[in-house]
Amino acid sequence: MPRPQRCRKVCREPEYCSFSPAGVASGDAVVLTVDEYEVIRLVDLERLTHSQAAKLMEISRTTATEIYNCAREKIARCIVNGRPLVVSGGSYALCGGGKCCGCRRGAMESRMAKKKGNGIMRIAVTYDNGEIFQHFGHTSFFKLYDTEEGRITGEEVIAAPENGHGALAGFLKENGADVLICGGIGGGAQNALAQAGIRLYGGASGNADAAVKAFLEGGLSFDPNVMCSHHSHSEGHSCGSHSCGGSCH
Repeated sequence: MPRPQRCRKVCREPEYCSFSPAGVASGDAVVLTVDEYEVIRLVDLERLTHSQAAKLMEISRTTATEIYNCAREKIARCIVNGRPLVVSGGSYALCGGGKCCGCRRGAMESRMAKKKGNGIMRIAVTYDNGEIFQHFGHTSFFKLYDTEEGRITGEEVIAAPENGHGALAGFLKENGADVLICGGIGGGAQNALAQAGIRLYGGASGNADAAVKAFLEGGLSFDPNVMCSHHSHSEGHSCGSHSCGGSCH
């Protein structure tokens, strides 16, 4: 008996579910599954690596690569041979709590714009599978929350650059962040964030969504004196819920 296929996490369902070549289509439609669509979106549009896409979808990197190659081959067949393309089905679960493989197609949340409107505060959180990632300098993802009048009005997970604390601070500034919630963070990174005009709430841990809601309600548990470096720590301090070793940044 074949092993049951694990559902792949999908951030949102596609807004457009069918495409046809101009003129007369040649042959039957090619079906691109929703999980195949998601890998294409993450890798080719969001410019994530296969490893980063796999992490978001909660699958292995090898599986993500296999899905990606299959999806690209299907898209090529449609372009070269003039076949219609339909996006439907697959083994997936919506990350917003939808049920596996049975999520009803609805309106897709629009992708957060880089620029935010007047009166909107953007909160960035170091992010790993729903939790606050505990090492600012090593985070692979940030989750951005747009908030207005104490309510979350939009959210998005984005991949972080891989070239240092200063680059991360600049990256957050470019993406309009006003506030950063994170776990352990070193002095150099704190200075870079201050220069970028981003308020820091370090030493936080736990669920990212819950932390942002607690922040908006004025009840976020954080450490205003958080310090995590590869040189020393203040007595009894740890980076969030993870004790620092000798290479914590």
